[in-house]
Amino acid sequence: MIRDFRNVDLEPVLDIWLRASIQAHHFIAPEFWHSQLDAMRDVYLPGAMSRVFEADGTVAGFCSVYGDTLAALFVSPERQGDGIGTQLLADAMASKSTLQLTVYSANARSIHFYENQGFVVLNEQLDAHTGHLEKVMRWVA
Repeated sequence: MIRDFRNVDLEPVLDIWLRASIQAHHFIAPEFWHSQLDAMRDVYLPGAMSRVFEADGTVAGFCSVYGDTLAALFVSPERQGDGIGTQLLADAMASKSTLQLTVYSANARSIHFYENQGFVVLNEQLDAHTGHLEKVMRWVA
């Protein structure tokens, strides 16, 4: 079930974000993701509208939207491929007429996922935090 993020979800969401980030972004040192935990906890999650996917009392994924930006979409590595990301994205899309996101250009799996959901690449830019190229993608209803 998809529901609004609650304070009790913070640690499970951070755990999913960290593990999934390290797995999906093998081209970036894990230390970078560890260094971003406090910013996720204190800035990004509180500033966004987040929803979680809960199964059997356990958070299995989450999605965060800030304005018209899909700021985060992460699924527990053990549950990837179960359709959770697709459901979370559909939930976010249902409340918006357009969504924009950035995804690392080296993350072909995620680019393919977003293209299958109707997102198109607008351009490519350099991520100032990591020095890696990222694609800017947009979906319009």
